[in-house]
Order: sequence, then structure tokens, then C-alpha cells
Amino acid sequence: MMSGKFAVSITSAKNDTDKATVGFVVANAAVASGQETVVFLNVEGAYLAEKGYAEDIHEEGFAPLKQLMDQFVEAGGIIWVCSPCYKKRGLSEDHLIEGATIVGGARLVEFLTQGAASITY
Repeated sequence: MMSGKFAVSITSAKNDTDKATVGFVVANAAVASGQETVVFLNVEGAYLAEKGYAEDIHEEGFAPLKQLMDQFVEAGGIIWVCSPCYKKRGLSEDHLIEGATIVGGARLVEFLTQGAASITY
């Protein structure tokens, strides 16, 4: 099995719960296949990093989003949150979900230049 790097950029939250959910479904598949996997929460997706926000998101046909997010972190997945996106929305680092880290864009660029494949939702 090929082991590499995979980045999933999630730009949606309650504005498009389908995209937010599918992003984490794909991220879980990547981490389960042995990829070093990063989810980058940006634009509206930054809201998903706020404790309690994803609790009531459950797209038909999928596991609840909170469950998918917890599974991802438990499997060793990494969640990065766009710093300016998070601040712009008035969100507080005190309310960050477990397993999430606030980062600048340079961190993602560095990961991608190390040969990571990427997909955006």
C-alpha cells in the first residue's frame, strides 16, 4: 500500500452540510488507507472547528458530522484551521475542538509542496 500525504480542504459548514460531511468522509477514507491526512478548515468551514457547532449536522445517508470528525482525529488525522478565517468570524481559540490547530496558509503550502495530493469541498 502506498503511503503518502493527503489534504482535504473544507470550505463549507452549515451553508452546505453535504459538502462539509463528504469532506470528512473522504478524509476518513484517506487516513484509513495509511495516508498522512490533513483537513484544512477554511472560509465557512472554519465554523466546524468551534466546539458544539457540528453537533446537529447530520446529512441523510451519512454518519453524523461530529462522529465523522471524532473518528478522523482518533484515527490520527490532523485538523488545521485557517487563522484569518477563524478570527474573521469572531471565533475564539478557547472554543476550539479537540485535535484542531489554528494555522496560517504557509503551513498548508508547506504540506502541499511535500507532495500531498489535495481535494476541496
